[in-house]
Amino acid sequence: MESGLDFYTAKALLDWHVDLGADEAIGDLPINRYEVPKEAPKMPKAKPAEAAPVAQFKGPEPVEVARQMARDAQDLEGLRAAMAAFTHCQLKNGARNLVFADGTAGARVMVIGDAPTREEDQQGKPLVGPAGQMLDAMFGAINLGRDIADAPIYVTSVLPWRASQTRDPSPDDVTMMLPFLERHIALANPDVLVLMGNQACEALLGVKGITKLRGTWGEALGKPALPMLHPAYLLRTPQAKREAWADLLSLQAKLRG
Repeated sequence: MESGLDFYTAKALLDWHVDLGADEAIGDLPINRYEVPKEAPKMPKAKPAEAAPVAQFKGPEPVEVARQMARDAQDLEGLRAAMAAFTHCQLKNGARNLVFADGTAGARVMVIGDAPTREEDQQGKPLVGPAGQMLDAMFGAINLGRDIADAPIYVTSVLPWRASQTRDPSPDDVTMMLPFLERHIALANPDVLVLMGNQACEALLGVKGITKLRGTWGEALGKPALPMLHPAYLLRTPQAKREAWADLLSLQAKLRG
């Protein structure tokens, strides 16, 4: 079939297409992409979308499972084993170690911090690293400490696993693990709770806003509870150490009283 184009015109058009990147023929016959069809193609009628099946959780809800496992733990070692065996919290999948507790079980003061950091996850202990050193210095100032035999403290976290770098712990995570924390407090049986940070206050007091809550005694699970600024916050905001010192003196007075 003759195209009606002379050789040089056809060669120029071919070179132009090559310059545009069309360097390969995908059909034997040319197709005019700009030609308007005489009749628009009819689109097939779409079938009505079927509702996706709702995923149903089989078995007891995770919080109920956590509550039963926590209730069955008769001592702290049993509670630790129960927490390690609990598989419903997704935080566990991205954590390296279970962060359970540090210090002396049975101490009069139980400190509850926020969810574990990267360093705490690596060591498997709550409140270590620079924040932990600050914590030890704070309580050492009123003659309390993790390693002080006659005046120990007991330290744990709201959650036993570190959250991944892509997200913070969610309220659902805290709610799911709360039965274990409540059982932890019951088994450790301290005289006083120190809630360090917003997560601890929200979990046990139902409120947050630590800069306003700090220094004001409340009650959690039937025990006196003192909200305090987290040591990590004090490292970022050294001017807040005055408020932290006032809270420590309030704690000291409560223990003496």
